[in-house]
Amino acid sequence: MSGGVKVAAVVGATASGKTSLSVELARRLNGEVISADSMQIYQGLSIATAKPTPEEMQGIPHHLIDFVPLDEEFSVAQFCELGHEAMADIASRGKLPIVCGGTGLYVDSLLNNIIFADIPSDEALRDRLNTEFDRTGGETLLERLRLVDPETASRLSPADKKRIVRGLEVFELSGTTLSEFNRRSRAFPDRYQSVMIGIGYRDRQKLYDRINLRVDSMLQAGLLDEVRSFYEGNAGKTVIQAIGCKELLPYLRGEQTLDEAVENLKMETRRFAKRQLTWFRRNDKIIWIYADECDSFGILASRAENEIRSRMNL
Repeated sequence: MSGGVKVAAVVGATASGKTSLSVELARRLNGEVISADSMQIYQGLSIATAKPTPEEMQGIPHHLIDFVPLDEEFSVAQFCELGHEAMADIASRGKLPIVCGGTGLYVDSLLNNIIFADIPSDEALRDRLNTEFDRTGGETLLERLRLVDPETASRLSPADKKRIVRGLEVFELSGTTLSEFNRRSRAFPDRYQSVMIGIGYRDRQKLYDRINLRVDSMLQAGLLDEVRSFYEGNAGKTVIQAIGCKELLPYLRGEQTLDEAVENLKMETRRFAKRQLTWFRRNDKIIWIYADECDSFGILASRAENEIRSRMNL
């Protein structure tokens, strides 16, 4: 294992149980949690983004949740800057940083010490590409990205507007692909000794059942009212496109019944989970623990704890 600050990470698909496991590991290993979720950073919208409640946090400090105004853009580079600061702060107090989240780009960029300073940016070009995306659709721009940067494109879906646009922006400005910039950045020394735990399900239907139940619970907790308030309040475009928001908008606009919108929300969340798992499966450093092979949550947590302790010599 490389040198640097010791860090644990809990990753996996939405509704897989990451929050519960990260909190339990923090209790057992004297840790604090750093959220790596690209939507939980935004203020408000707590139900739609499944932010952990105070009860779920169980007194464990959580970092990088609920701090970005809804109308502001926020980049992975900004996340990494704040994430590095949070990990240094936690470690300086003798505690274990535990990164928890399903946004693979955030997790990988943070733990692999990706350096973003030299990657070019141009707001006018980005605005033009965003307009083109809205006019022609995501598949058209994703296909263009595939032609110049197939490595970056392979990780994205046609709905991933922000990252498709960013990939094209970088190439048009520099003639160099975003994946090449990322490769160059990996030449920097590792900052962390990291152990990554992935929560998996041998039977994918069991994960999908958890997703369906979570959507039902979110609706009972007031998801529809939350989305309505942000929609009517002209929340930022990034937030209103979040899963849990955009699927309910056709109902709020009178274009679908509530049952149709809810069923679409469940389907899109299952698709999102599949994309998350596709991303994480590429990472051979992740130690997968299968929740449906554990008789209880306690067994799952103990297996994760043992992997972290043995590999970090805690």
